[in-house]
Order: sequence, then structure tokens, then C-alpha cells
Amino acid sequence: MRIERESELQDLARGAAFLGSGGGGDPYYSLLLAEAALARRGAFELVPLSEIADDALLAPCGWIGAPTVSVEKLPNGSEAVAGLRRLEEIMGRPIDAVLPIEIGGGNGLAPLIAAAELRIPVVDCDGMGRAFPESQMAIFNIRGLSACPSVLTAADGSLNVINTEDNLAHERAARALAVSLGGIAHMVEYPLSGAEARQHAVPGSITAAIAVGRAIREARAAGEDPFEALGAALEATGLYPHCFTLFDGKIVDLERETCEGFSVGRVTIEGFGDGSRMEVEFQNENLVAKRDGKILAMVPDIITLMDRDTADTITTEKLKYGQRVKVIAAAAPAILRDDQALSFVGPRAFGMAFDFAPVETLNLSETA
Repeated sequence: MRIERESELQDLARGAAFLGSGGGGDPYYSLLLAEAALARRGAFELVPLSEIADDALLAPCGWIGAPTVSVEKLPNGSEAVAGLRRLEEIMGRPIDAVLPIEIGGGNGLAPLIAAAELRIPVVDCDGMGRAFPESQMAIFNIRGLSACPSVLTAADGSLNVINTEDNLAHERAARALAVSLGGIAHMVEYPLSGAEARQHAVPGSITAAIAVGRAIREARAAGEDPFEALGAALEATGLYPHCFTLFDGKIVDLERETCEGFSVGRVTIEGFGDGSRMEVEFQNENLVAKRDGKILAMVPDIITLMDRDTADTITTEKLKYGQRVKVIAAAAPAILRDDQALSFVGPRAFGMAFDFAPVETLNLSETA
């Protein structure tokens, strides 16, 4: 597959924003850079995971830091290429292809920009199937691969190579560096072979994001319900088999702060006319949604706030008092729901005192 038109990039941005579960960074700036790269370099090559050679060197990459910082602090545009070139020096060979460390938000588009400069393809897969706030939450760590060597670059031109004994230590070191460099930085991590990627990566997530974005765009153009189109598109991907509208209302309270390299807080939404309220807690990404104290969705399932009229995703750094929103939840890929994965990305991994329950189970009575 080739991404040849701006409309396809816009569909990817729209779909990746939804899959970010509120995080991954607003894709607006990444979309501008990708559109410029398309005009300058031509079409992006998107390769299915099944076609990657066993011995290919693949480099997952994306941005680390607080999304609230990314709104005000723009990159210089050379961070990704500098990091990938340094990884090639370390590995002693060229990188054959790149992929998003997470499909969510701006990080879903970030590898395309680097691929255009290096004249290499992007693999149709990612390392999370959504966005998560911490590096060790990638499926590659869950399956025992090392994040190192990794390379962290920043807008001031600095470059740091990270080598640690374990991936949690890698996350802590990278987060501290990102904070010291202004709150956000680019990171190349989890270098892996084609065989390892086929075994562990989330396949087809880029084309899934494009399909989701296209469904919303086409529904709006036809005057149809974009939320119905979103749900149908998600289920058709096979990766995200269930979708629910959890709530419809207006934001009446917002608590948000940038702390230790994360955007953390909660948003309160009041229902139209019925007096009910929904609270959504977030750490970069939305983690749990409760209506009048009852949990309706939780991490790793996707929880996304969307403009109720346009179905545009509102990332956590863009939330504002008075916005009229729908809260949409979708089942996470099955690879994130087994016991091993839940120990890294389930609610207890975020300090919550309850175990994971699937969104389709929690909302069974709501749709019966």
C-alpha cells in the first residue's frame, strides 16, 4: 500500500487520534509535517508486516513527554532522523523500515516523516495498538524484548544514547531526560528484527486507523451519523471488535496538571437534562470512565472524548470547560487483554484497586 494523497494522511490522523484514547499527542503538527513530506518526497510506502524479511532491522519510534508541553513547544523537525542515524551507527547496519511505537495520536504519524527523509518504508503495525503513557507498556516489553539501545533527541539538538539493565529503568531514565530537555523529546527504542516484529507487533494498526478516519470523514460528507460509522469501522478492522457510546454531555469541570513528564487529571461531564455525571481520569491517556460512580470502561480498552457534532477527537491537552462531547469506548486488541499484558497495562498497573473488566461486559446491561 502507498499513502499518496493528503486525504489519506488526514484519515490516518483522525483515526490515530481516536485510537490514542486521549493521548499520543494531538496529531495536528505531525499531520502538517507529513503533508509537507508528501509534497516534497512523494508517496509513503506502507508495507504489511507479513512481507518484512526475518533479518530486517526495524526501528519503532515516537515522542515521549507530556502532551500539554507539545502544544507550546514545537520540534525542530530533525529529531527523528538524527536518532535513527545514530541507531544505525550503533547497530552497524542501515535501518530497513520504521514503525510507530504507538498508533495513538501524533505518534501514529511520526514515523512517516522520518521514513520520507530516509527513503525507507513504514511497516503497517505498531507496538501498543493504542497509546500508553509509559515506554515499558509496549507489547515488545511485555513479550520480553529490550528497549535498548535507544536514542533520545530533542529540539535543542541534543542526543542521548540510553542503555539500561531493564525496560522500567529505561522508561525512568528517558522520562527524566525528556523533562530536563523541556518536557518532550523524540525516542527511537526497541530495535527488533522482522521475525520479532511478526511475532509480537500489533499488525494492521496503521491501515485500521486510516479506515476509521475515512469512515468518519465519509459519514460527515454524506450527512450521516459519524459515530455509527466509527463503530462499524472499528469492528470491521478485527482489532477493535466492540464500540459503545458511554455518555453524551457538557464538560463542567476539569483538573489537569503537568507532573513528572505526564499530563494528569480528571474531567467531569454533565449529561443533558438527566442530572447524571461522568468522570474520566487520565495520565496522558484516558484511563477509566465512571458514570455516577459506576465504571463503564477502563484501561487497556480505549476511552475517547469526541466533539458531539463533528466526531473530532479531543485529546487530553485540548479539553476545555463547556465543550459538548460524547465519550466513546472501544475494546482493545486481544493481545492487550491476556493476563501477562494486563500486569503491565491493566488498571492495577496505574495504581487502581480493581481488576480489568472488558468494556463489552461492563456495558452489556446498558445495551440489552
